Amino acid sequence: MLLNDEVGMLRKVPLFARVAPAKLKLLAFTSDRVTYSAGQTLFHQGDEGDAAYVVLSGTADIIVDSASGQIKVAEVEPNEIVGEIAILCDVSRTATVRATAPLEALRIRKDHFLRLLTEFPEMTVEIVKVLA
Repeated sequence: MLLNDEVGMLRKVPLFARVAPAKLKLLAFTSDRVTYSAGQTLFHQGDEGDAAYVVLSGTADIIVDSASGQIKVAEVEPNEIVGEIAILCDVSRTATVRATAPLEALRIRKDHFLRLLTEFPEMTVEIVKVLA
C-alpha cells in the first residue's frame, strides 16, 4: 500500500476526518505498518499503552478478562482505531485485542498520537464522542 493509500484510510477514521492531508501523510509516514495472522495478539490487557492501531484490513476481537474467564466485548474492523484509550488516559491496556483474520494495521506511537491531538484540538471532540 502506498503512502497516499494510507492517508486515504486514515481519513475514513472519524477521529482523523478533519485533519489536514499533509498532517495525515506525516502521521502515516511516521507510523509502523504491522501485520498479524489470525489468532495473533496485538496487545494484552494490562500491557503498557504505547501505541494506537488503525486497522487497514482484517478483523480482531476485543477481549476482557473477568472472574469467569475471557469475554469478547467487541470486534474491530477496517477503518477503526483501537488502543487509544490507554494512551489518552495514561493507563495500562483495558482489554486484549486478537486478530480473527489476517490483519494489517498502522501502529501510531503514543508521542505522535498526542502531538496530533495538540495540533488538532478538534480531534478531542471526536474522542469525546467515541468515549461517550
